[in-house]
Amino acid sequence: MPFLRCGERMGFSMENHLLILGAGQYSFVARETAEAMGCFGRIDCLDDNNPEAIGKLSDYLKLFGEYTHAFVAMGNPALRLEWLEKLEAAGYRLPVLCSPKAYVAPSAQVMGGCMIEPMAVVQSNAVIKRGCLICAGSIVNHNAVVEPGCQIDCGAIVTSNGVVPAGTKVPCGTVI
Repeated sequence: MPFLRCGERMGFSMENHLLILGAGQYSFVARETAEAMGCFGRIDCLDDNNPEAIGKLSDYLKLFGEYTHAFVAMGNPALRLEWLEKLEAAGYRLPVLCSPKAYVAPSAQVMGGCMIEPMAVVQSNAVIKRGCLICAGSIVNHNAVVEPGCQIDCGAIVTSNGVVPAGTKVPCGTVI
């Protein structure tokens, strides 16, 4: 599904609530990005080890209905993709969390479960597949493909027509 700005044809409203799986470092960025988008009435986290979370990861099934959307904020790409499958099978919608301070070209495609952080750039005809993290200040140039579960770290660049294999973490400042 192509990337859509908040509210466009995705039915976002303040009556939609976001459940973030994981309550560590990635969840802070996900929460702040979702808040900046202004698309969710409530945002809460599940985590097995954080007492500030509203419950354990396994509680995702019983919270369906109360929460319409879910995002996986975990650094491990295999776990991130596994949880995306579980959430989708349970009926959750998998949003694209995109900072209003990022640039995503109208012709780019960003799949569900991805996060585009502030100052990131996703250029024309780029494809960002499911469950990717495009970190602050990174660039995915035109016609590039980022396969599922990747993380393009801060300041990294995926050049035009580049392909990043599934599950790859591109380190800060790296050019692919």
